[in-house]
Amino acid sequence: MLEELRIRGLGVIDDATLPLGPGLTVVTGETGAGKTMVVSGLLLLFGGRGDAARVRTGAEQACVDGRLELAARSAAATRVRDAGGEVDAPDGGSGPVGLTLRRTVSAAGRSRAHVGGAPAPVAVLGELAEHLLAVHGQSDQLRLARPAQQRAMLDRFAGTDLGAYAAAYAAWRAAAAELDERRARLGELRREADLLQHGLAEIAAAEPLPGEDVDLTAAASRLAHADALRIAAHEAHDALLGSADDPLGDAADVTSLLGGARRSLDQQAGADPELDRLAARLTEIAALVADLGSDLGAYEAGLDADPQRLEQLEARRAVLAGLVRKYADGPAPDLDGVATWATAAAERLKDLDVSDEALAALAAHRDQSRSEVIRLAEKLSQLRRDAAARLGSAVTAELHGLAMPGATCTVEVRSREPGPDGADEVEVLLQPHADVPALPLARGASGGELSRVMLAIEVSLAGTDPVPTMVFDEVDAGVGGRAALEVGRRLARLAGSGSAARQVVVVTHLAQVAAFADTHIVVDKRTGRAGAGPDAGVTASDVRVVVGEERQAELARMLAGTDSPTALEHAAELLADAARSAAGPPPRGAAEQTTRKAAKTRR
Repeated sequence: MLEELRIRGLGVIDDATLPLGPGLTVVTGETGAGKTMVVSGLLLLFGGRGDAARVRTGAEQACVDGRLELAARSAAATRVRDAGGEVDAPDGGSGPVGLTLRRTVSAAGRSRAHVGGAPAPVAVLGELAEHLLAVHGQSDQLRLARPAQQRAMLDRFAGTDLGAYAAAYAAWRAAAAELDERRARLGELRREADLLQHGLAEIAAAEPLPGEDVDLTAAASRLAHADALRIAAHEAHDALLGSADDPLGDAADVTSLLGGARRSLDQQAGADPELDRLAARLTEIAALVADLGSDLGAYEAGLDADPQRLEQLEARRAVLAGLVRKYADGPAPDLDGVATWATAAAERLKDLDVSDEALAALAAHRDQSRSEVIRLAEKLSQLRRDAAARLGSAVTAELHGLAMPGATCTVEVRSREPGPDGADEVEVLLQPHADVPALPLARGASGGELSRVMLAIEVSLAGTDPVPTMVFDEVDAGVGGRAALEVGRRLARLAGSGSAARQVVVVTHLAQVAAFADTHIVVDKRTGRAGAGPDAGVTASDVRVVVGEERQAELARMLAGTDSPTALEHAAELLADAARSAAGPPPRGAAEQTTRKAAKTRR
């Protein structure tokens, strides 16, 4: 969760640090003081769009720093390490770890992000937000009226896993698309298949062997130069071993010279070990010369100058060259390229089978895939219908506690054709009281009612939300009186439900909501000094935590716009009522009494 947030150069905020903690934190202040900049800073820190227009007048950049605490083995900590960042492990290496995030936006519009001290793409901040933060604003109330959002909300409540269904649906659509494509391109695919089959038949008839073209080139070159090669081998043989046709010739050969050298050394054998070693090397050389001469003789004898054989080799080379020219690609095409083409062509032919049998098999596969989709969709629909009844009851109970005692919330699940997310249309209906029919949220709920419905849903879904920090930006708009007290009570309960690490941050203008806070932060507006200079006449905001008498004075201001004794008295009573509510159920009539006194104070 967030431990501290520092905002610099953002809107009316020059430099402000917000200490945060578990439980319910409220942010209050005069209209225009910069309360929404707190939410803007959070959105910016967690990957929101960087707008240069939000940079404070006279500042070079807006900067938001956040210090968080998270589990050492959490998905967020793993993502930080993958991005090259570091987390601060506590002494002993166990328990939660610390993480610092930073986001800057320059006045020129350039945006940068740092995760765990390391530069990172802004998208990484957005990925971390999925694990750490959920922001709910008045725009979420509008999204709540959309069918897709309502279906996602129901799936979240039910804990639905769409993985198996989504995979089956994708397989079904792929099978149907493949069948449709083959039927639509029947003639084209048949022509392509004929060309591939012709090429494969030509290659099969030639029966090329791997590396055969290289071997044939070497053999043809040897036959074409057979006479010159024979002369060269013969002369080299005679130079090494002497001519067999002229054994008494005057020309000295290498073998004779080596023999004379050997005889000279043998006369001094045993006189000097060094000379004996040289004599041994001379013996080895003589043996090598004899072997080489013998090999040259065998090479000469094996040369064949058969013109007919050369013609056969050239004909075979021409066949292989034709295959390479037609079917091999690349900068240096060869028979390996022909083999590669043949393999790919055979695979492609499997996809080009447009026979009646192949089309029938594809149709059967499509139908089987659709049957699996329908089976999984029915299972998914049953889960949604069961969850819809539970969610409707839970939200209705919350609405009764939010000063809507006659309200009923119903979640309807209607069947439709299977789609990427199932075969259901989900719609949330609200009946504000018994005298009106139940209508969809987009048509049957006022702004204040929609705020309470959204809060009731969030309270009902609290146990299913994996993020430790929830932010509400003036979701109590259009709410007042007793309903406002109940909104505050529900927000406090949301902060205390589930894990003890739950953190709820609320931007509000209602004292009835602020009274339930564990931490109360006030944003004050001030104007820069008169005269010239960068700060002259520029509005700025201070951020401070209020407790005790300061908090009571702030609630009085929110109730009546003044800290008169009457307003202070009613603020104190509001705080006392919130404290009693936190300790247990509110006394009968307490909410109505506090609401009447708050209304009297405003008058």
